[in-house]
Amino acid sequence: MAKKLNGNLSGIRNAVLEKIASIYDIKLLQDEFASYELISLMAECTGEIGREISVYIARNGEIADVSVGDSGKVSMPDMRLVRNEDRLSGVRCLHTHPNGDGRLSGVDLGTLRSSKLDCMAAVGVSEGKPTQLYAAYLGDVNEDTGGRDALIYGPLRPYKLPQRALIAEIYNSDDRFRSVTKAAAEDEVERAILVGMENAEGYDTLEELKELAQTAGAEVVKKVSVRRRPIDNATYIGSGKAEELSLLGSELEADLFIFDDELSAIQLKNLEETLGARVIDRTTLILDIFAARAMSREGKLQVELAQLRYRLPRLLGQGRILSRLGGGIGTRGPGEKKLEIDRRRIRRRIYELEVELGEISKQRGLRRVTRQANRIPLVALVGYTNAGKSTLLNKLTESDVLAEDMLFATLDPVVRQITLSGGTEALLSDTVGFINKLPHDLVEAFRSTLEEVSNADLILHVIDCSSPYHDKQIAVVEDVLASLNAADIPTIRVYNKIDKLTGADIPAETETQLPISAKGGVNLDKLLSMIESALNASRREIELLVPYSKYEAIALIRERGMLLEEEHTEEGTRIRALLDQADIGALKKILDF
Repeated sequence: MAKKLNGNLSGIRNAVLEKIASIYDIKLLQDEFASYELISLMAECTGEIGREISVYIARNGEIADVSVGDSGKVSMPDMRLVRNEDRLSGVRCLHTHPNGDGRLSGVDLGTLRSSKLDCMAAVGVSEGKPTQLYAAYLGDVNEDTGGRDALIYGPLRPYKLPQRALIAEIYNSDDRFRSVTKAAAEDEVERAILVGMENAEGYDTLEELKELAQTAGAEVVKKVSVRRRPIDNATYIGSGKAEELSLLGSELEADLFIFDDELSAIQLKNLEETLGARVIDRTTLILDIFAARAMSREGKLQVELAQLRYRLPRLLGQGRILSRLGGGIGTRGPGEKKLEIDRRRIRRRIYELEVELGEISKQRGLRRVTRQANRIPLVALVGYTNAGKSTLLNKLTESDVLAEDMLFATLDPVVRQITLSGGTEALLSDTVGFINKLPHDLVEAFRSTLEEVSNADLILHVIDCSSPYHDKQIAVVEDVLASLNAADIPTIRVYNKIDKLTGADIPAETETQLPISAKGGVNLDKLLSMIESALNASRREIELLVPYSKYEAIALIRERGMLLEEEHTEEGTRIRALLDQADIGALKKILDF
C-alpha cells in the first residue's frame, strides 16, 4: 500500500512527517489488535505535534491509511476493504487523543456506525506516552432508537492488551451485523430437524419438542428418533449417525438441528462442525421461548439469569461457535447480554441479577406477610404447560390473561382476587407452566416466584386429561412440587378439557378431583364450592353471643374468619362463624372465657 499521509500536515517538520509515515512499515500479526510498538510510535508522534493521528488497520495486519488531524479531531476517510455491503468494512481505526483521555467521543462512535468499521479505538496520550485505550464495536440494534448500540471495552493498558480477545470481538461484531442484516432482508422461518433418543416409557418427547419448536417460530421438517444407545461424549449420537444427519440436513435444507436433551460444549462444537448448521438443545429452546414470553421486569431478569447460568459452563472449547449464533432460535434474550461475553462478564452479570432479584424477592416477602396478616387465603394454579391454567383463571375471575393453545403462552405470574360462592375471599395465583425436562437453571432462577406455590393454602393441579400422556405430565408436576417443598399442601386435581373426551374417558369426580371444561364453563360452580370447602376444612364452626361491649371480637371474626350468621339481640350479637383454632383462642381471650 502507498505510504501517503493524509489530513492536516501543515506546519509539521519533514523529520516528523517521515516518522509518522514509518507507521506504514509496521506489520501486525493476524491475531494482534495493536502492538505496543505501533501504539508507542503513534503516541510519540502525537506528543511532538500535539495533534490526533488516525491509523486504519486491515484484517491481515497491514496499515491501510495514516491520517493527521488537529488537537481535537482527525478526518477519517470512508474506507471499505470488504465489498459485501452485508458485512463490516474490514478495517479498524486506531487514533490518538492528545489530551490524555482515551475515552471515545460521540463523533468517534458516530463514525463507527456510519462507516461500519470493524472497531473504533482511541488511545490517550500524555507527554508523548500512551495512557489508556478504549475500543468500541457495533452491537445489537436498539429497539427504542432503531440504531445500533456500541459495545465499549476499556480502559485497557496499552502495554498489555488482550490482543486475541479484541480481534475475536471483530468477528463477533461482523457476525452480529451480518445476521441481523440478513434477518431484516429475508426474515425467513428457520427449518429445523428434531433429534432425540428413543425412551422406554412410550412417551413421545419429540412431539412435545415439535410443539416447542413451533412455539419458538421454527418450521419442523423432520423428526429423527435415534435408537437408545450409550451417550457419545463427543457427538451425543455417535459420529456415524451425525454424518447421516448431515446428509439429511442438506437434503431438507435445514438451518437448525434441535436435540431433545442437554448437550455439552464439546458436543455442540463437534455437532455443528459435522452437521454444517446451527445446533441447539432442548434447554436452549425452552430458555428462548421464556425470553420471548417474559414481559415483566422480574420475568426478564429471571430468564436472563437462567440463560447466563446455563451458558457459563458451555463457553469452554467453543471458540467461534458462540459468535456464529448471531440470530435465530436459541439466541434471544430479554437483556442486552449475548453469547459472546466472556466468563468474567457473565459472572459479574449473574451477581448483579441475583442482587436485583433478591430485592424483588424481599418485596414479595413483605407482600406475603401482609397477606398472611390479613388472613386472605392463597390458591395456586399449577400444571403442565398448556393444561388450561390461564383459561381457568380468566373464567373464575373474569380476567383477560393471555390464553392460547400453545406451550408457555403466559410466563409472568398473575394474581387475581376471587369471591367464592359462600362469600370467602381468596387470591388465585397463576404460575408458570411446568414441562418434561424443565431446565434446572430455569427452576433455580424462578425459584423465588415458584416458592409462592409452597406458601399457598391450596393447590389446584390443572391437568389436560385429553392428552394421551397426562399421567406422565402429572408425575412431572408432582416432582417439581416436591422440589419446592409443596407436596404436602392440600391439592385438588382439576381434570380440564373434558369437552375433548367422550363419557367413558372422563375422569371420575371425587372429594379431591373434579373433571371440568374451563373453555366450556362445565363444573366451574362445583369447583368453586370444592375450593371453599378445602379452604375452610381447617376451620371450626362456632356459635356464641358477643356482648356489645366486646365489639373487637366481631372485628376479629370479620377479619380472620367467615361470618355465617349474625343476629342482634338485647344481650348482644349472636353469631355463627368459621374460624381457625388459633383465632378461636384469640377470641376466647377477648371474651374472657
